[in-house]
Amino acid sequence: MTAYVQRSIPANCRGEQLKVIGLISGTSYDAIEAVATEIVLRRQDLHVTVRGHESIAYDESLRSRIAAALPPATTSLEEVCQLDTAIGRAFADVASHMNDYYFDGLTDVIGSHGQTLYHWVDAGLVRGTLQVGHPAWIAERTGATVVSDVRARDIAAGGQGAPLVSLLDTLLLASRATATSSHVAAALNLGGIANLTVVTPDTPPIAFDIGPANALLDAVTTWASGGSQSFDQDGARAARGTVNQDLLAHLLREPYYTSSPPKSTGKELFNLSYVRHHLGNQELNTDDLLATLSELTAVTVARAVRDHHVDELFVSGGGMHNPDLMRRIESHLDGVVVSSAQTLGVNPDAKEAVLLAVIGFLTMNGLTGTIPSCTGARQATVLGTITPGRCHARQLAEVRQPRTARVSTLDLPPSTTS
Repeated sequence: MTAYVQRSIPANCRGEQLKVIGLISGTSYDAIEAVATEIVLRRQDLHVTVRGHESIAYDESLRSRIAAALPPATTSLEEVCQLDTAIGRAFADVASHMNDYYFDGLTDVIGSHGQTLYHWVDAGLVRGTLQVGHPAWIAERTGATVVSDVRARDIAAGGQGAPLVSLLDTLLLASRATATSSHVAAALNLGGIANLTVVTPDTPPIAFDIGPANALLDAVTTWASGGSQSFDQDGARAARGTVNQDLLAHLLREPYYTSSPPKSTGKELFNLSYVRHHLGNQELNTDDLLATLSELTAVTVARAVRDHHVDELFVSGGGMHNPDLMRRIESHLDGVVVSSAQTLGVNPDAKEAVLLAVIGFLTMNGLTGTIPSCTGARQATVLGTITPGRCHARQLAEVRQPRTARVSTLDLPPSTTS
């Protein structure tokens, strides 16, 4: 099979230090994380300077619309279309602010993840994924070239399209993994879904989604509060609760946990309906339910870490700010050194936005943005779709707009498939 590589890269955007903005809203869909970076590749050493990081909350009405469209709810093509525009404009607002404030309107590239509405997993294989937030709004508003829809190419190459953060994790962990002959370093991200990247000195890195981190905790908190609270602040309610061991054992029998990497999951599986189904007719107060779900995350994370003989674990994502959740995880990880991703030089709340900036840079230079052993793809691929901005316009400045067109047809025999 031939691997086709995207090569239409403007010369004035290739190989230089680029001003790159990274944008993402994760599975918790509470805010748009944005970073303004300057990136340059020197030999094979990627230098990323973060000039600014901001977390800008979604408008509450838009967040409610996203929540209403997510599985297991049903929605319409009309609503998907409207969300594509509404989220695209929200991302454009953030991009415009970052562009003006940090780069005086001179951003070269913007890597935009958009908002995941659906991740289609069928019998362990990812068939497709849908991220909305149309990049045209960002390009039009900022004038910068936008790299978007970054998961689809890996899926087309047979991969999971996730966890893409394994690319950045692997680069950051490379020096840790070679510190000694047996040292195993790993990065844990606690977003809506927990994912793990494991780097060893003598085998290819691996990465996979472990299971729910904040997804079920947030869903239950929102449900129990009637929508007045979207998360359990500091894990306070879970800390007051008592783990229901019978329910925990029942939840741990979920087949996903015993499936082998590469694998990915999302709120298509782990959502409020999933919790209510497993509760059945059992009555459980909210604090005890939250304690049980927090313990579920801790146990599944610890199993994954231990199964891969991790010595050193670097944590990022919103879940790391939940003291109860972190206490539970660390209580299951005796002998593992647990620290913040800040130790690796990256703000743990900004890491995924930095990833999108890095993907934008790599794509604009025709470089691949995936690691096949982490996503399960047949080969590494250049990621995303490019929406042209001024970087492209400068390259074509001497070409004039056409005024007329002439079409001719060659008289060739029809193909055998006609």
